[in-house]
Amino acid sequence: MQKSLPGAQAAPAFSAIAPALRLSFGVLAVLCAAAAARAEVTVSHGFSNFGELKYGADMEHLDYVNPDAPKGGEISIWNQGNFDSFNQYARAGVPAALNTIGSEAILTTTADDPYGAYCFLCTTLEYPADLTFVTFNLRDDVIFSNGTPMTAEDVEFSFNLFLTQGIVEYRRVVETFIDRVEVEGPYRITFHFSDEAPIRDRVGFAGGTPVFSKAWFEETGARLDESTQVPFMSTGAYVLDSFDFNRQVIYKRNPDYWGANIPLNVGRNNFDTIRVEYFADSGAAMEGFKAGEYTFRTETSSQDWATAYDFPAVQKGWVVREEIPDGNVGSRLSWVFNLDKEKWQDVRVRRAIGLMFNFEWSNKTLFYGFYQQPNSFWPNTDLAAEGPPSEGEIALLKPLVGEGLLPESILTDDAPVPVAHSEERNRPGRRVQREAASLLDEAGWTAGADGIRRNAKGERLTLTIIQFNPLFDRIVNPYVDNLKALGIDAKLERIDTAQYVQRRREGAFDLANQGFDMGFEPSTGLEQWFASKTADNSSRNLMRLRNPAIDRLIKEVIAAETLDRLKTTVRALDRALRTVGFDIPLWYNPETWVAYFDYYRHPDPLPPLSVGELDFWWFDAEAHAALRAAGAL
Repeated sequence: MQKSLPGAQAAPAFSAIAPALRLSFGVLAVLCAAAAARAEVTVSHGFSNFGELKYGADMEHLDYVNPDAPKGGEISIWNQGNFDSFNQYARAGVPAALNTIGSEAILTTTADDPYGAYCFLCTTLEYPADLTFVTFNLRDDVIFSNGTPMTAEDVEFSFNLFLTQGIVEYRRVVETFIDRVEVEGPYRITFHFSDEAPIRDRVGFAGGTPVFSKAWFEETGARLDESTQVPFMSTGAYVLDSFDFNRQVIYKRNPDYWGANIPLNVGRNNFDTIRVEYFADSGAAMEGFKAGEYTFRTETSSQDWATAYDFPAVQKGWVVREEIPDGNVGSRLSWVFNLDKEKWQDVRVRRAIGLMFNFEWSNKTLFYGFYQQPNSFWPNTDLAAEGPPSEGEIALLKPLVGEGLLPESILTDDAPVPVAHSEERNRPGRRVQREAASLLDEAGWTAGADGIRRNAKGERLTLTIIQFNPLFDRIVNPYVDNLKALGIDAKLERIDTAQYVQRRREGAFDLANQGFDMGFEPSTGLEQWFASKTADNSSRNLMRLRNPAIDRLIKEVIAAETLDRLKTTVRALDRALRTVGFDIPLWYNPETWVAYFDYYRHPDPLPPLSVGELDFWWFDAEAHAALRAAGAL
């Protein structure tokens, strides 16, 4: 038997070392697999679900900005109503205009790339092909407006803040998307996604949340679900300068802004101050603009655009007017029914009431021919359903028809569009009136000797349209007249802004305005607009829509992984939404109308997706001095 050398340890038997070797080999295999997986991770300056990013990592500035735009001056705009908070994420309070102007997120978008998202608070992002996680390598030079550095802990805190204190409609959609958030270092953070997280939403969901200061929230005790007297501590180019509740709020450019010179910001954030003046109504605001109380106006009234700009400053060339084509998805302005009320749950009743709105007469007589009536929830795009359904749409819709969730006609009929009226008189033609009356009769609302429609219980068919803007009176009142002629006890109820906000939230209305603003790449956000799970508490699903067919079509849109598939699923959803018929489409404007004192300048051409007056326009000091010398200011 061999003896051991002095001081040497006896060699263990192989049976003793074999398990350790197996464990070592196992660990080595795991490490090798992890290394291989890491080697397959894409590292990029941005992300797109569809195709290449417009801008490369070596970009010097956005194509649509003036890189030599001067800094300085003020731009002033207006807002209607009042405000008592700087937190737009809480249901309590009325938030001030532009209250999120200082907020920034890890990723940002541009006004000329509808599908791209670019590193902003990060230098790069890393992700595998299956998008089970995304890692952001954060910039190490980002600071909050109080001078403290932003780190991965602030990103984690902000993300969790929205998941725990965000509005219910948001949390119900996204609360199961994340398995865990891992802070890997001061400037590195990874989001690990659950299997339930839609593939197309993952990177944008993780990178799109505004980043706030964790220390500031802990010091102040502020909450995302409560109103606040100041904006949240953020990293953006602008900070609150001063405010007078219900009258004025001023934001100023932060002279110590961390991102002033990064390529994505070249030619942007050019004004020293941005001032918002508050007015009780649009008429007072128009007079304020004429008097120079504010200097930039985005016009939303066709009547004012057609008739109100013949004042001395325009005649003398001191004020410029522009009609700028809007390349975004058109905004579908509608009146929506409150479907929680039993009387509006019958599609025949909704259809009858919708038939009585005469867009053609309204457009000619009230809107000066400027508007278009939206057929689709995606007007002005190739996402809109048109004509009969395609084979791909039929494949999506047919099972829903088979289960009795949608009418069989949706498989063969053209996509629903508003009925065409004569533009010569407001009252719909006899054929349309007969159709509307017949629908109400079928639904059990029959006209008595007094002409008023009642159901079998003797209850009158009443309808109240709530509004806060007096400009809508001239639009609503002719419609109310048409409804009364049909035997409906209809009325306009105009209330102040605070009551309007509260009654929409509580569902204390029959018809209320809603603007449907869809995007080019719709996904989980559709659930906030149309899903049953958001109907009880949503600022978007104002109509309280609960429809299993719509819910299932939304899931098909969310699951679409190619652009062609996305278009097919969105068209099928659009067709179904219009068939269900929970709104009365009013109008949309394919242009943006602006008027401003002639010392603001902008790049030419402007990008397709934004006018950008607060973003990349600039102040011409010489022109301002000339207008002042001429007595314009």
